[in-house]
Amino acid sequence: MLKAYVFRLYPDNNQKQRINQTIENSRFIYNYFLNNKIKEYKETKKSKTAYDQIKLIPSLTIEYPWLKECDSCALRNSLFNLEDAYKRFYNGNGYPKFKNKDKYNSYKTNNNISTYKGKEYNSIKLDLENKLITLPKLKEVKIRGYRNKNKIIGIIKSATIKKEANKYYVSVLIEEELIKPIFIPNNIIGLDLGIKDLVITSNHEKIENKVKNYNKRLKGLQKALARAKVGSKNRYKLKLKIQRLYQKIRNARKHLIHNITNKLIKENDIIITENLDVKNMYQNHHIAKSLTNTPLGELIRILKYKCNWQNKKLIQINRYYPSSQICSRCGYKNEKVKDLSLRKWECPECHTAHDRDYNASENILFEGIKLYMEELQA
Repeated sequence: MLKAYVFRLYPDNNQKQRINQTIENSRFIYNYFLNNKIKEYKETKKSKTAYDQIKLIPSLTIEYPWLKECDSCALRNSLFNLEDAYKRFYNGNGYPKFKNKDKYNSYKTNNNISTYKGKEYNSIKLDLENKLITLPKLKEVKIRGYRNKNKIIGIIKSATIKKEANKYYVSVLIEEELIKPIFIPNNIIGLDLGIKDLVITSNHEKIENKVKNYNKRLKGLQKALARAKVGSKNRYKLKLKIQRLYQKIRNARKHLIHNITNKLIKENDIIITENLDVKNMYQNHHIAKSLTNTPLGELIRILKYKCNWQNKKLIQINRYYPSSQICSRCGYKNEKVKDLSLRKWECPECHTAHDRDYNASENILFEGIKLYMEELQA
């Protein structure tokens, strides 16, 4: 299993300069060869692969000698990123764009493993006891993170160094052995995902989306940025404040999602939820703005990989299943409940009073159990 560990980096001034230079060089290589591919395709209707482009880097360092100062793996990885961008384009995504300084501030380097006189050497080393990481061209850099870990057992594959809001981070990708516990289905739960309440469980528990709304603060900073003179120090300071605010919002969302998913997986063995099409949900202008502050897609993504790690089962029912309209007691389908403003209703058949969200979570639970039993019989 490949697992990423993110640490905060504390480089000295020389290391900061080297990181910034490598980011600039990686961006330059990406843009240079993207421009070449566009020109080449217009002339010959063909373009070079990443491996063909890598062979051209040595000759390019003669014209641009400052390319020699950075990690060569970072330059090669930029070309593989460009090839991946073209693959996504062929699969229906947008055409690759040139990288700009404001948006792209990272580079990736690989761990080169070699042996000499029976001893193994790694270009990337992680020392959690002394809070140090060794990176190519940077040597030892101070780190912070994972206070409860003294050692990570596995093979380091690569590291991605990122600059964000004038802070530096490193994401270390490690190949670990995954030992799954025995699957014993004791507890089962159904989840209805919402906007105001992020998760509504079949145990009649509502988990609110407690991430603070910073829209007013963000709007004020963006207005000030629009008025600031381009290239001025005040504009730079405002951009830094906006970046830090976005970072604060992202971190708050991550903290909330990990707390929710850890609790759900610790207490339950089978988790049932809807297979939401979040992308199409944004087409509904009534809820699109609220969805930007509600990380539903990220919640499902994290639940999937954590269930895989812990050998728990995640069942996703059909996205078109009318969980809100069906009475969880007698099965009567009430078409009137399509109206989202109707939060409570009474079943015309069995006269059971329903809370819209609790009823939906119970129906999701029953439908998930049905799918699980069919899977066992098959």
